[in-house]
Amino acid sequence: DVQLVESGGGSVEAGGSLRLSCAASGYSGTAYCMGWFRQAPGKEREGVAAIYTAGNTTYYADSVKGRFTISLDNGKNTLYLQMNGLQPEDTAMDYCATDARRHDTCRSRLSGDFGYWNRGTQVTVS
Repeated sequence: DVQLVESGGGSVEAGGSLRLSCAASGYSGTAYCMGWFRQAPGKEREGVAAIYTAGNTTYYADSVKGRFTISLDNGKNTLYLQMNGLQPEDTAMDYCATDARRHDTCRSRLSGDFGYWNRGTQVTVS
């Protein structure tokens, strides 16, 4: 089974930075698209960023453009999210996701169409 192990969440003051990591294992083939999502208390889940595993083309939600950077180390099968300029409204449970299906674009996957998810890690900005 595919497993996603996330690390790097925590608490930070406004204006600070955090980097989330998500190590993927258990794939029998090759992932197609990976992404980061978040869900704040009382709000719906939001697609934050997505990346093709081949070519590294990236997509971002408007709310994080210019502040967050998604990247992928294919050699380590690890996905990253560098979060700079964090604000209290960025407080949320963050999740990474991966999928090998190729039925649509990686951009469209920001809607949440991923097959594998991790349990999430809390990011708190005060």
